[in-house]
Amino acid sequence: MLEQVLFIVWRESVEAILVVGIAYAWLKQSQARQGMRYLGLGVLAGLLVACLMGAALMSAGSWLQGPAQDIFQTIMVLVAAGLIVQMVMWMRIHARSLKSELEQGLASQVESANYWGIAVLVAIAVAREGSETVVFLYGMGMAQLQSGAIGGFVLAALVGFALALATFGLLQLGSRFLSWRWFFRVSEIMLLCLAASLLVSGVERMIGLEWLPAGPDPLWDTSMWLDDSHGIGGLLATFAGYRAWPPLTVVVAFVAYWILVLSTMRWQRQRLTHRQTTSTEEASA
Repeated sequence: MLEQVLFIVWRESVEAILVVGIAYAWLKQSQARQGMRYLGLGVLAGLLVACLMGAALMSAGSWLQGPAQDIFQTIMVLVAAGLIVQMVMWMRIHARSLKSELEQGLASQVESANYWGIAVLVAIAVAREGSETVVFLYGMGMAQLQSGAIGGFVLAALVGFALALATFGLLQLGSRFLSWRWFFRVSEIMLLCLAASLLVSGVERMIGLEWLPAGPDPLWDTSMWLDDSHGIGGLLATFAGYRAWPPLTVVVAFVAYWILVLSTMRWQRQRLTHRQTTSTEEASA
């Protein structure tokens, strides 16, 4: 579980640092030094929104008791899985144009001398990444808090943020060390696998709440070859939703998830290819 915390904080922090870095570099190059102060205000405001959301979720979780708390945590796990998939699909479309879109927004705000607009742009970007991180980590944080192991949770989050800073530094050095394309490609695969793991956990919770039938349980037993409690099997269970003794409902949900995700990715790729072809034809005409 702590590996999930580290990975999520690392990935989300890199995206947030990327947005702040793009804004900082553009303002510095444009000599719009007055905007630097508003850039800092935007970062602080975004972090504040994320912290407030985290406090609200923690308060709601502690206020609810018994079955109500189980239901709330189940919903949050499923929401986190859905948000991860949505984020990956969004980045697949906007990753290439993210820098230009952000710079255009900054340019329009500077041109109109609306420096508060810069703060709002950055605050929204940082709050988005921070809020997603809070939702992703909520269930894990509550589990660690209840078990008295919150120190390990905080340490994993801090290590993830430190790795994000180091990763951003490597990405800024150019493709000799680490390319943005490679980073997004590998991390999107890991995120989709993590979303599958969260979905499996959510389905297991729904079976426990008797919202879904388990079906034949277990459908198979592969623990002799790959136990899901430790080693490689444990890592696959954490990051990909592997189960050595899965009930039928979990298997159906897992397969349906990947069919939907891969179909959506294929549709996105075909749509992007069609757009590029249309643009080329219009340009040549």
